[in-house]
Amino acid sequence: MTDQLDATFTAPIRVDGAFPTYIELPGSHELLGTRKAVKVSGTIDGHPFDSTLMPSGQGPHWLPVRAALKKTVGKEAGAEVTVHLTARR
Repeated sequence: MTDQLDATFTAPIRVDGAFPTYIELPGSHELLGTRKAVKVSGTIDGHPFDSTLMPSGQGPHWLPVRAALKKTVGKEAGAEVTVHLTARR
């Protein structure tokens, strides 16, 4: 089952917590209607990805960013990226 999702935001790649690098999704509870993990598809700076938004336990969900995707977009922790979420899987 796939639900359409259309949310775009800009945020920095962060380093902290359970994931080596991640992006914090502001307003994720309102957008997703849950505080649980949610599988999503989308793009980061125009490059496609499939991932799972993980609840941070502190409010917003975290989107883990794999090293290969950071290399593809040419950015490291601290750099701003544009995320476009397109589907909830």
